[in-house]
Order: sequence, then C-alpha cells, then structure tokens
Amino acid sequence: MIVSVALLLSEHKSSKIDGLRSTLSFFVDPLKYLVDLPNVLVERASNLINSYQVLRKENESLREAYLINQTKMLKFSALENENIRLRALLENSFKLGEQVLVAELLSVNIVPYEHIVVVNKGTRFGVHPQQPVLDSNGVVGQVFRALPFTSEIMLITDPNHAIPVQVNRNGLLTIAVGSGQLNRLLLPYLPSNADIRPGDLLITSGLGGTFPQGYPVAVVDEFTSEPSKAFSNITATPKALLDRSRELMIVWSKSIPVPLISKPIINEVEIKTRAIQ
Repeated sequence: MIVSVALLLSEHKSSKIDGLRSTLSFFVDPLKYLVDLPNVLVERASNLINSYQVLRKENESLREAYLINQTKMLKFSALENENIRLRALLENSFKLGEQVLVAELLSVNIVPYEHIVVVNKGTRFGVHPQQPVLDSNGVVGQVFRALPFTSEIMLITDPNHAIPVQVNRNGLLTIAVGSGQLNRLLLPYLPSNADIRPGDLLITSGLGGTFPQGYPVAVVDEFTSEPSKAFSNITATPKALLDRSRELMIVWSKSIPVPLISKPIINEVEIKTRAIQ
C-alpha cells in the first residue's frame, strides 16, 4: 500500500514514471487479454449457438412455407386446367346452339363389356334417358339411366352402343358401334367399295332422333381395303377424350327447355334396354 501511494504521489508531481508505466504495460496488457479470453470465447460460442438455432428455425419455417406454397401451386395448376376445360365446354356450348348442362364425373365403370360413367346431375335437373352427352371435343355417349341426383352415361365405345354417323367429306351414312376399347369404334356395315378414307371425320347424322346432326364423333383410322370381302374392316378413333374428361355436357334439343328449378323426386321406371337408335 505504501508503494502504491508513493507511486501515485510521484506520478502526480512528476512525469518521470511514465516510462516505467509503458514498460510495465507491455507485460501486463497480454495478461488482461488472457484473463478476458474465456469470457470472450463463451460469449462468441453462445452467439454462434443462438444464431444456429435462429437459422434452423427460420430454415424449418421457410421449408414449411415452401411445401405449403408448392401444394397451393399444385391446386392452382389443377384449377387452371379445370378452368381451361370449363371454358372450352362453355365455348362449345355456344357453338352447339342447343341448351346444355355441365355435369361432373363421379365414378367410372370400365370393363370389357360395359363402359358406363356416373355424373352428378339427375332428374332433379331435368336429365332424362337418351340425352346426348359431349365433352369439348366430341360425342361422349348418351344418358342410359337417370336417377334423382345422378345419371349413368353409356359411352360410345360400349359394345352395346351404336350411333348413326356420316362421313363429313361426302355425307356417306353408316353406323359406328362400340368396340369395348376406349380408343376405338367399329364401322362394320360399310361395303368394300365405300368412299371412305383414313382421316375422314365422322359426325352425327341426326338419324334416329337421339343425337342432333353435326356433332364430331370420330376420325377414321388407317385401314387396308380388301375387295374380296363384302364388308371392310374399318375402325375409328373417338374425338372425345373418354379417358380424361371430368366435365361433360348433357344436351337438350331446342324444343325441350331445361327447367329452371329442381323437380320433385319421383319414382322412375328403370331403363333396361341399351339398344341405341
């Protein structure tokens, strides 16, 4: 204590001790840094740990947001495609000239001897058997059985289905029969010398009264003419996307208006025949 007091008094009265102070600080300052080093290391380590935890939480939050946004994008993509399909249906409904009702697909029953789909519109919306059904590309089939809340649609590829058609190029009349395959129709009643070519568009002829005239049905496939046979083996590919369409148009003729209000539920006689005019 005496030495300390003497040094303080000497420093106060004279500056000669400054040189000694500088010399001593050369040895003392490193000791200060060494003493303070553990605290600095602990503080930096704590900051690094806290920063890592913050970054990890932010990374998890961003990853969750990314997954949510990706899911939303998938939904938006599906909605965009649905909007495109509905827009195509709406545009085609104006071109048709008949009254139409858009129905959504509920279930599919595709087996070798039966091509039936179910839609979410029934008799409460005025749907009745034998109504034509289309998508934005062409004829899909017709109403086979109408129930209060749903309807069963027989596709044109059903083996029990037949539709009167004509070649758009020359008006040649024939009948297209379902083959049991979603991508093929049969034309079994054309003679070998019939004026029909691969690529010809088949449209509804209007005969039979079920399908109005002029709806696209199918395109004739490549075939080889066999003059030795009475009838040619000709197939056609449907224009409608039978394996992809989720929204279908049920068509009314101009003479039968679509009811504006729902009809009461009534008992209907089950339609058992599948013969198509």
